Amino acid sequence: MNIFLVGYMGSGKTTVGKPLAKKLGMEFFDMDNYFVDKHKRTINEVFAVDGEDEFRRMEKDIVQELCSRKGCVVATGGGAPCFFDNMDMMNEAGLTVYLQVSPEGLMQRLRYGLDKRPLLKGKSEEELLEFITEALGKREEFYSKAQLIVGCDGYTDMQIIDRLADIIKNNNF
Repeated sequence: MNIFLVGYMGSGKTTVGKPLAKKLGMEFFDMDNYFVDKHKRTINEVFAVDGEDEFRRMEKDIVQELCSRKGCVVATGGGAPCFFDNMDMMNEAGLTVYLQVSPEGLMQRLRYGLDKRPLLKGKSEEELLEFITEALGKREEFYSKAQLIVGCDGYTDMQIIDRLADIIKNNNF
């Protein structure tokens, strides 16, 4: 069985996914890193040179590759579930988990690393909250197709990891 962590940027997919995989004895993949390793180009380069449509097509191929693996935890790209039939593919290939964080919680998590995220660079806290709220509103319908929705506000990463590991082990997903 595979576990696919979905959610908005900053929701903790990689931060939770890596130790969760270790705790469950599974292999871990960060979809964005996998993309860069495979294509030898950054996501920003692909966006700038080839455009979003080409990036999303390439990303779909990555989703298909990772769905064909067995026994791994995958931290998906924030937009991956929202295009093509990616979310359906992941639902068929394993357990999808939506790490649900409020816009305010995401703003708190993201505000210190704005320079690392081109979409957020230069935004004030007010602009950041507005941007996150709008984008999350558009993506929520896709994220909510996850088989398991875990509210993350008010919990530490370790609490989320322990909670997920317990749910997965006790429910035989």
